[in-house]
Amino acid sequence: MMISQEQVLAALRNVEDPDLKKDLVTLNMIKDLKIEDKHISFTLELTTPACPMKDMLKNACLNAIKHFVSREAEIEINITSRVTRPMDTTQLKAIRNIILVSSGKGGVGKSTVASNLAIALGADGAKVGLIDADIYGPSVPTMFGLVGAKPGARETAEGKTLIIPIEKYGIKLLSLGFFADPDQPVPWRGPMASNAVKQLFNDADWGELDYLIVDLPPGTGDIHITITQSFPIAGAVIVTTPQQVALADTRKGLAMFKMPSINIPVLGVVENMAYFTPAELPENKYYIFGKDGGKELAKSFGVPFLGEIPIVQSITEGGDSGVPVAMDTHNSVARSFAEIAGKVAQQIAINNAQSAGNVSPVVEIDTN
Repeated sequence: MMISQEQVLAALRNVEDPDLKKDLVTLNMIKDLKIEDKHISFTLELTTPACPMKDMLKNACLNAIKHFVSREAEIEINITSRVTRPMDTTQLKAIRNIILVSSGKGGVGKSTVASNLAIALGADGAKVGLIDADIYGPSVPTMFGLVGAKPGARETAEGKTLIIPIEKYGIKLLSLGFFADPDQPVPWRGPMASNAVKQLFNDADWGELDYLIVDLPPGTGDIHITITQSFPIAGAVIVTTPQQVALADTRKGLAMFKMPSINIPVLGVVENMAYFTPAELPENKYYIFGKDGGKELAKSFGVPFLGEIPIVQSITEGGDSGVPVAMDTHNSVARSFAEIAGKVAQQIAINNAQSAGNVSPVVEIDTN
């Protein structure tokens, strides 16, 4: 029995992306289809390398071809990704998605989440950058072991000087902490601070990035307004802790993104310091600051709950030593950050697909 391309594509039309609610052929996710006798090969192009459902989609493709085409088919599926972007991309065209990490108050672990989110996204093969926009309390130099480091610079053909981000663990990094004495305060008024942050976006040689994570200052101030109104933002991740005092401030911060003048999609809520598990009792969870505060906050605003991060000594040690905990893939907390990164990438892909409207049912087929 000869197997035709039309038969294979018809079979794959039965496999639906559960997030985008359309089949893989219509979504143009099937590339380079080749058939030689019983051997079928093609590329499954996902919307992000951090897709949490890549194995499920691959197995669904295998089963569809076996069921609808031939049980004797020899199937080879190569998985790649092409990160999508919002429709409004008039600025920073080489950066596909800008993700803000925000909190209503300081001390909830926002920088920890931002740093480990960047590491987790990069671990899946995405090109990632991280801007430390917390002018008055930059943490990235410490968390990446770069205190005292200074970025380089280069001249463009047009005579413009661009800052070269420092790269570590595969992540491109910029922080105002790289330009200031770590022991000296930064007594800047709002406009000066906002202009300095804009330079980290506009005057840096970021190259091509799939995701640019922005660690915002706590609260809802000038820098938040400047960034959200100056650049195309893919969405915001909200960080809180379970205590009511933190939740009250976080609620205000989350509401800011929903204001008509800002209107940034909220990708979800992360609850940090959610519970404590002693090393000698790994199955026990002690909710010393309260339980499910972040989950209830997400529910009340109708946004996704991305996950819980426990109180674990390795998180503090990683931040202090300059090796974020997400670098240790065997650590349970690293796996938690990987799951959160997958959900963030997943939500961005959904939002981008919705902003793009209908997808043209075009499939690349090898006709040789």
